[in-house]
Amino acid sequence: MALRALVSTAVIATVRTALRSVLQWKPLAPAPRAGEADPRPGDVPARVGAAALMALTERVPALAAPCRMHPSVYAIEAAVIDWARRTGLEADPGVGFHRIAGRALAEFDAAAAALFAQWLTWLFHLDDEMDEGPARLEIFQGLLEGRAAHPLEAAFADLWRVTSARMSDHWRARFAANLRRHLDACRAQAANRAAGRVPTLRQYPALRRATVGPYVFDLVEPCLRVEAPAWLQGCEAWRELVDACNDVTAWCNDVASRAKERGDGHNLVVVAAAELGLAEPEAVAWVLDRIAERCQDMTRAARRLPLDELGPRAARDVSKVACAYLAAPRAHIDWLVESTRYARP
Repeated sequence: MALRALVSTAVIATVRTALRSVLQWKPLAPAPRAGEADPRPGDVPARVGAAALMALTERVPALAAPCRMHPSVYAIEAAVIDWARRTGLEADPGVGFHRIAGRALAEFDAAAAALFAQWLTWLFHLDDEMDEGPARLEIFQGLLEGRAAHPLEAAFADLWRVTSARMSDHWRARFAANLRRHLDACRAQAANRAAGRVPTLRQYPALRRATVGPYVFDLVEPCLRVEAPAWLQGCEAWRELVDACNDVTAWCNDVASRAKERGDGHNLVVVAAAELGLAEPEAVAWVLDRIAERCQDMTRAARRLPLDELGPRAARDVSKVACAYLAAPRAHIDWLVESTRYARP
């Protein structure tokens, strides 16, 4: 028994060391590109869209180094294209969801990254349907009822079959609750649009966490073939890690998509400009400050994870998921800068 306790303590210490190395690595900020002046941290107005996000990589140590790309990125791309054709969706190579998955899950196997990229492809098609398509909210009802008449329903059913196979009933219930949370948020967003309302700064963060598709964060576990303990979902440090990661990725997306989504009040840049009386460049700078703060919150939350309360295997599993969350913001920024999704207004 004493030997087993000693081994468990050693394993958890190793896991903590690995997680700490992710949190404490502070590489030098990237040098400016040829012909580009070295930007100051507050020098945001000259940059627009996704390019404005690069200021964060010069301000936030956790975002300083680009993510490593998965060595099998082209195989991941092929898997996404093949799956999209089979399910009736499109996989635009210029948008490149395989590249964000390849960066966020660069340390894991290609199958994990491919499954996550397929889910991202589905999610962004769903997002476009909510904004522009004829089916709109009816799609959610089809998902919840298991229909497969619409390509989004058929693609969801295909992904769900593969993803949920090895997960517990508790995880499935958590995913379903977050899917309903997404539906409720889309309904609230539709009501705001119909009434011409812009959310307040107090209302917006919770609404945005739901409209981004909160189940995306649940999907990291089956993609990595692990499952975090059920009790961890109620742990304050874990909830803060997930919420902060959600906020950072969602608000970065708001900055990048602002030009494309003009006229829509569901964007943190728009909300800040309206409530604080800021011009758009100033509102972008304000949002970047908030993103930098949430990055710090995410790092602090990761340091407070109760790994000592977990067994060695569970500690390793939780650490894997946490590391994927910590990699997600920089992976997302790099994707936003290179993707064609927000290249045009």
